[in-house]
Amino acid sequence: MYSSSQRNAAGVLRVLLLSAALNAAAQPPQPSAKAHPDFQGAWSSATAIPLERPARLKDQPFYTREQAAELQKKTRSPDDDPLSRLETGSLMQPSLRTSLITDPPNGVLPSLTPAAAAAQRERVERLHNPAAATDMGLQDRCLLFPTSVPPMIPYRYNSNYQIVQTDDALVVLSEMIHEARIIRLDGRPHLPSNVRQWLGDSVGHWEGATLVVDSTNFNDADGFYGDAGGMYGWDRNMHVVERFSLLDANTILYRFEVEDPTAYTKPWKGELAMRRATNPPFEYACHEGNQDLPNILKISTSQQ
Repeated sequence: MYSSSQRNAAGVLRVLLLSAALNAAAQPPQPSAKAHPDFQGAWSSATAIPLERPARLKDQPFYTREQAAELQKKTRSPDDDPLSRLETGSLMQPSLRTSLITDPPNGVLPSLTPAAAAAQRERVERLHNPAAATDMGLQDRCLLFPTSVPPMIPYRYNSNYQIVQTDDALVVLSEMIHEARIIRLDGRPHLPSNVRQWLGDSVGHWEGATLVVDSTNFNDADGFYGDAGGMYGWDRNMHVVERFSLLDANTILYRFEVEDPTAYTKPWKGELAMRRATNPPFEYACHEGNQDLPNILKISTSQQ
């Protein structure tokens, strides 16, 4: 038998527990990374599919399953053009697309504006005949690779990422060149328009199970036109919208839209799959002030 004091204590405890439960139920749910798809981990976007559709496939937006199976078995020969494909032995896209670009329908980047086309010609001329370190490509100067900048286009190798996800931000670390892009999820607006960055300014929000990321505030890129295979042209007016969705526990569907009216005559879109990797990216040994630049410039000058 319980004493009256014990019964009273038990009654008070029940009231307290009920009150706590009612208060908890009345509180709005707190946002948590656990309430959304979990993108954390190591990922690779390595693919055999190029950004633009090859001319021989101009009327074919998708491979047949037979063609895809045959391409998967293809190995690189000693005389293969290293620029003709991306990662060696890498994978098809789940959609079996023949290009990463989905719009325009021909799978090819839209035409550059006249001003951008002139900038591209001038940039390529400087690349071929460099007179100073600033004439070299951004990747040669260890400043930037296309895997880091939204949209994150796969390179010919090391198209690897590490994603860290919290309630307030999602951080995408690119292997090349160890860039960490912070995508804010805390509701803050974009930076002031006078603040310009290599990776732009990325602000994200959730639409159901999809993370939507809006990126602006890019810099002028110092001639990002044609610096390396797979790279595209852009300037300070580029606006990128990315969408991250989980196809399954080991596959991210990554879709993007690019609008840059001073660089391209029309917007363009694309998509690719990122697959979960076993190991995180390695540290990439590239740094600003690349010590090889003087030697490269000496060789280039001696050959002119």
